[in-house]
Amino acid sequence: MNQSLSKILMVCLVAFGMQFQSLANEGMWIPSLLAQFNEPEMKTMGLKLSAEDLYSVNKSSMKDAIVLFNGGCTAEVISSQGLILTNHHCGYGQIQSHSSVENDYLKDGFWAYEKSQELKNEGVTATFFVRIDDVTKAVLEGTNDDPAAIAANIKKLTEAETGKTGYDAIIKPFFYGNQYFMLVSKTYNDIRLVGAPPSSVGKYGGDTDNWIWPRHTGDFSIFRIYADANNEPAEISDDNKPYEPSYHLPISLDGVKEGDFTMVYGFPGRTQQYLPAVEVDFIVNEINPARIDMRTASLSVIDAAMKSTDKLRIQYAAKQSRISNAWKKWQGENLGISKMKAIQAKKDFEAEFLAKCKANGVNGQENLNALNALVEENKGIQQARNYFIEMAIYGPELIRMARSFDALLENYNPKNKESVSMEDRNKLIAQLDAFYKDFDATVDKNIFKKLLPLYLAGNPDTFLPAAFKSLDKTNQAQLNTYVETLYKNSLLADAETLKAGILSLDKKVMKKLKADPMIALSKDFFSAYFTQIAPAYGQYNKQHDELIKTFIAQQMEVFPNKRFWSDANSTLRITYGKVSGSAPHDGMAYTPQTTIEGVMDKYIPGDSEFDLPEKMLELYEAKDYGQYGMDNTLPVCFTASNHTTGGNSGSPVIDGNGYLIGLNFDRSWESTMSDLYFSEEICRNIAVDIRYVMFMVDKFAGAKNLINEMTFMKNGEQVKM
Repeated sequence: MNQSLSKILMVCLVAFGMQFQSLANEGMWIPSLLAQFNEPEMKTMGLKLSAEDLYSVNKSSMKDAIVLFNGGCTAEVISSQGLILTNHHCGYGQIQSHSSVENDYLKDGFWAYEKSQELKNEGVTATFFVRIDDVTKAVLEGTNDDPAAIAANIKKLTEAETGKTGYDAIIKPFFYGNQYFMLVSKTYNDIRLVGAPPSSVGKYGGDTDNWIWPRHTGDFSIFRIYADANNEPAEISDDNKPYEPSYHLPISLDGVKEGDFTMVYGFPGRTQQYLPAVEVDFIVNEINPARIDMRTASLSVIDAAMKSTDKLRIQYAAKQSRISNAWKKWQGENLGISKMKAIQAKKDFEAEFLAKCKANGVNGQENLNALNALVEENKGIQQARNYFIEMAIYGPELIRMARSFDALLENYNPKNKESVSMEDRNKLIAQLDAFYKDFDATVDKNIFKKLLPLYLAGNPDTFLPAAFKSLDKTNQAQLNTYVETLYKNSLLADAETLKAGILSLDKKVMKKLKADPMIALSKDFFSAYFTQIAPAYGQYNKQHDELIKTFIAQQMEVFPNKRFWSDANSTLRITYGKVSGSAPHDGMAYTPQTTIEGVMDKYIPGDSEFDLPEKMLELYEAKDYGQYGMDNTLPVCFTASNHTTGGNSGSPVIDGNGYLIGLNFDRSWESTMSDLYFSEEICRNIAVDIRYVMFMVDKFAGAKNLINEMTFMKNGEQVKM
């Protein structure tokens, strides 16, 4: 199958290139292939640049301004001194980590008016991609599709690349292993916080407005990349200098109007567009409801705690955001799939596919039957894995924190004080300090109480840790008593005693740790997962991906004129569309632009989601919008028809001239289904208008030092600010 696949892909894409179909907004395209397959279409839609202006390995190009921010978001370089712009929610963890009751940057915002005030962030990274190469032939050569042989080829190729250039290199499968691309990159490790608006701007609307249009959120934050004297990556140091980019994005003051060309350049995380109807049905009607229920329970505890004190609000702000984002996304995904009858549409496509297979002598029926049967047979293991993730990764923190003591307990010898070095003890203490800074035992315990009955009800006894098997799943009082006793008897809930005992290797403390019930539960919990659930899921996933791989290859064979794009996999992509409103419900038509008037319409003094800073109210009353206003108002957000997903948070929204016009941060609620099924009719990405961002930097924060670094364009000419 793979030997002929490259030819099939070429035929498909060339055929597509000869006809600009109506599905112009679907797809996440590989930048290195734009000249071959996308450039003519993009130009008919309004692009004024060439494909090489967007991606080149021979000269500086737009790709050199696009950053993978901290491994999960996108950012873009916006000045010659290494300023990068990303979302407020992407930088939220860093803003939170620097915040305290005394310096509440979450509430008040943060601005560095000179470089010496910029805040260092341990562990935060910014990655640039140097090159993207199709290495399918080299990866598959001599392998006969054997996974071990493919892995060996991948290792050989990546080691050769890193040895030759010194860059990082990774090879990723596309189309479930029908193609392979090598991504060559360079990562910077000294990334400093420069500016962030108050959360009342950066998270304006909170959970109520999340994934919703119309939107009025100033979702941005600003960081700066630092490099060594040679402009190369370096560990955090006062000796480092601001990074000097080969390319930075000019900022447009012209604004947007409906029908304008837009493109989003970034790192979309994951889509699953090729799943069969049976699997989408399972996700929508079984997996998503279970995950939503678990997170609803957690959020009921966290939200109440955050409203009770400023300390808890700061401690749990980033955690609440992390849990609630997907919680609401899954609800919108289900809504969109239902509204657009996507499951039936997939069934209809599969019927058409099988008819084409029969006409072309391709055995598609056998493979699709095997895929559907595999999904049905493994529903239990998939649900068990999801329940584990919700309980162990997003649930009570002490369960996973308990694993931090494995090395200590393994190496400790009560007869030898040096059995654990002071260096290792100090490292563990530092880890515990970071953990307990944002931890509250009562909140954690109450989350455990809420999740435990849901976890027990959703899992057969086979997949439960031994400690849970004796519990009565229906007896909430018994479950509460179990949790109370667990936390009462665990030393992990007593941070100060624990840290002092570890530092001195106190024998009593170490003895208690050896018998600690939370540590014992954690070992049991993770052991049950890694010995039962993970291997079974891994085997299922391997078989599943092989069948999907064949499913895709067969589609390419029998639909030679159909356009295909590879699912998102956190690699650099471009998607393009136009500024566009939508009409997701009967009688409801959304315009594509919101303004400051909408912000004020939602304003509720003292509200946790819709309050505003006093300075914002003053600027609004004075209509003091500077060069960022238009027609006596201030643009705030806009929607466009670009196909985006998680990981595109922080991506630049760019116009046909290559100027920055917005910052991607969300999708409309129904649009979240685009991870599984894209509809040009209702799928819209949401961006904060760059003029609102600059208004906040300039007029609200008074950070002229940052404005002076940037390049501004108006009517095609560079302007001074």
